[in-house]
Amino acid sequence: MSTNKSKVAVIGLGNIGKVVASNLVKGNREVTVASHKIEDAKALASQLGSLAKPADVKTAIKEADIVIMSVWFSTLQELFKKYSTELQGKIIIDPSNPIAPDGNGGFKKIIGADESAGQILKGLLPNGAKLVKALGSLGAASLAGAAHKNPSAVLFYASDDKSVNNTIEELITDNGFDPVNIGGIDQSIRMEVFGELHEFGALGKTVTLAELKQSV
Repeated sequence: MSTNKSKVAVIGLGNIGKVVASNLVKGNREVTVASHKIEDAKALASQLGSLAKPADVKTAIKEADIVIMSVWFSTLQELFKKYSTELQGKIIIDPSNPIAPDGNGGFKKIIGADESAGQILKGLLPNGAKLVKALGSLGAASLAGAAHKNPSAVLFYASDDKSVNNTIEELITDNGFDPVNIGGIDQSIRMEVFGELHEFGALGKTVTLAELKQSV
């Protein structure tokens, strides 16, 4: 069992949040699931079984060591303000991509071409919180379909705080992927949508470590 591992909460139960919670349970990792609708959290927890427990957002953040914010980029900024006290000292994982529908069936970036969600959020961090860009370099379908395969697919992460690397790598491994560190938050644009390391950017697909080494 995962009793000595960091406590994880997934906030936001859209496509990415559901998949991440499900992947963690498959990896035998306990997870708290939370949404602004407690009914959604209860429904998902009962579906995932005994390793998942539902909570309201405030309680989930308070009790967790790692908070995975699987919400839209704009919502994430609001949550930083609303729960600034509860988020102090936490490891915050940002899988967000700063995009919105473009009206033509696709997506457009909603911040400057040279800006990244990671760097903007870094400037809004609650006291003592540690920001990690992770779990967002694949779309939800690949995040579900490529998890816990052999050989493992890669998930990238970036953080300015090297002290969290082992904790994050354990989390990504429990998600069913091989973790690859690309450096600090200033590198996060590379793994956001349209970036060179995103499935919907230059990389164009899921890759294994061996494939990644061949392509760089």
